Amino acid sequence: MPDLIYKIAPSSLWERAKNAGFFEGAPVDLADGYIHFSTAAQARETAARHFKGHGDLVLVAVDAGKLDAVLLKWEPSRGGALFPHLYGPLPLAAVAWVRPLPLAPDGRHAFPADIFPADNG
Repeated sequence: MPDLIYKIAPSSLWERAKNAGFFEGAPVDLADGYIHFSTAAQARETAARHFKGHGDLVLVAVDAGKLDAVLLKWEPSRGGALFPHLYGPLPLAAVAWVRPLPLAPDGRHAFPADIFPADNG
């Protein structure tokens, strides 16, 4: 499994998490009972499906090795692909970095080019 997993979140929720010292999740996470993450290969599709047209987001990179292995589960989702789900709050000590995830002029999210290869789709 990859070392880094990614969470897309509204900036306002992330600011609350910084003040609290942990991230409990977005409303969809709270409703589902776990925090949804994506791998680098899944992040663009996650943004397009669940955050289309939403600005003021952040991309949070999380070191999966710093999470409780009992609480981090890889479960099938879209088309049977395994997605990381965290069954508990995200401790900020596991966060590798946070970057803005703005909308590009074409309406898609502009992922950091130094980490995510250019989208050829």
